[in-house]
Amino acid sequence: MNDPANNSGLSFSIHKGVTRWGETGIKFWLRICTAISLFTTIAIVVLLLVESFGFFREVSPIEFFFGTRWVPLLKPSSYGVLPLLWGTMLITVGAAVIAIPLGLASAIYLSEYANDQVRAWIKPVLELLAGIPTVVYGYFALTFVTPALRSVIPDIQVFNALSAAIVVGIMILPTIATLSDNALRAVPVSLRQAAYAVGATSYEVTTSIVVPAGLSGVMASFLLAISRAIGETMAVTLAAGQTPNLDLTLLESIQTMTAYIVQISLGDTPSGGIAYQTLFAVAAVLFAITLMINVISQWILGRFREVYD
Repeated sequence: MNDPANNSGLSFSIHKGVTRWGETGIKFWLRICTAISLFTTIAIVVLLLVESFGFFREVSPIEFFFGTRWVPLLKPSSYGVLPLLWGTMLITVGAAVIAIPLGLASAIYLSEYANDQVRAWIKPVLELLAGIPTVVYGYFALTFVTPALRSVIPDIQVFNALSAAIVVGIMILPTIATLSDNALRAVPVSLRQAAYAVGATSYEVTTSIVVPAGLSGVMASFLLAISRAIGETMAVTLAAGQTPNLDLTLLESIQTMTAYIVQISLGDTPSGGIAYQTLFAVAAVLFAITLMINVISQWILGRFREVYD
């Protein structure tokens, strides 16, 4: 009996030379999309570097990075970026203090304790917060958060850092909760079962097994949320004001780097001058900070990632 597998008449014919135009077109389109993304990033970096170089030909980098007065639009001018950096860090730290505990607690509850019905209700609500426009958060801060704070702290200004930090913390909370929830749910159930088998409590399993096992994803969610807080624009512009200073409290008006970029971008400043070039110098600093945080996030993902079979 002839073996069908060895029968040349029944062998499959593989047409290697046939051109699949649909597949070729898809590959070409994907290459175009990749090239557009790459060239856009390169163009942004080159533009920031060129314009920033023109700014630093007029202003000393020492004055820019270590000066304590930021008055680029009035005479006598001063170009110390520290007040803008301080305002940005104040909002970011305040938002992180609010969002990180609440976001991580929400993620732990959703992944470890919530049943399917509760999870199906809470997850969309959390993700809905991420879809609200940032300008709405800014008006929410002005019309609700600040009046509520003034009823408790009468000395707080209308535009203040505390109100901005609260709404930015609410904004980045869904990022932390969603990404941390995904990281915790990726931990194998077998690790939980092994811990329960040796007598561990639910609290011990969560704090000693699940959270450490998903630490890389949790930390990455923190850093990505902080990156968004640093780059937030409209909410802090409306809630925190436009007064660059090095005030140590959260009760007064401040100005962040993004709020200053909005101020310059309104069109009142003539292009080509030194005041206009401050836009690119501040944007370059903001870009460098965000890039550094993203690099650290990728390093943490690679360094602490756990691989399970």
